[in-house]
Amino acid sequence: MARAIADEEFHPEVRSSERVFEGRVWDIRRDEVQYGEGRLVRDYVDHPGAVGVLALDADDRVFLIQQYRHPVGHRDWEVPAGLLDIDGEDPLEAAKRELAEEADLVAAEWNVLSDVFTSPGGSDETIRLFLARGLSAAPDVFEREDEEADMLTRWVPLDEVVDAVLERRVQNALLAVAALAAHAARGRGWSTLAAADAPWTTRDSIARRRG
Repeated sequence: MARAIADEEFHPEVRSSERVFEGRVWDIRRDEVQYGEGRLVRDYVDHPGAVGVLALDADDRVFLIQQYRHPVGHRDWEVPAGLLDIDGEDPLEAAKRELAEEADLVAAEWNVLSDVFTSPGGSDETIRLFLARGLSAAPDVFEREDEEADMLTRWVPLDEVVDAVLERRVQNALLAVAALAAHAARGRGWSTLAAADAPWTTRDSIARRRG
């Protein structure tokens, strides 16, 4: 019987590594890697990582936001999410912060829904998606600016979000993964959820390589 599929950690020797572009949010890094008998040179986005939150209320509705995203020229629908750009910040605490700042919500129950490489051929970004339930209003309302200043918010039934993904009416990767994962997990009685503080092995692997 074939073993279950799973990504495998693999670290060939990095012969050299340099930052070739320093950006406002993330950088571009160039690595030369010994791969078998040959060498590879790869440029990629050196990303701090991020968290996303699928907030699900007692009526199985998902909290969504719509905001302008300049690189793709769309106001796309998304789940609350944010960078892990505070040194040493715990991913769960970052998720709680993003939910409060972008949705004015707090949650009593947290679980890990999925871990995602967003674009493994060109970025080392990995994102942890949380499921947040037991929702209530946050004690403070945050002032929003830039693209967040005019963002729209909406509560949408989970089944309708899944329909929108399958009909290609929404294209945000985190929203798609989160909605489909939540729909599948609900169908299995939420048995696939992980504890909110479950080990994040993919992020640990990237940190070791950066070492």
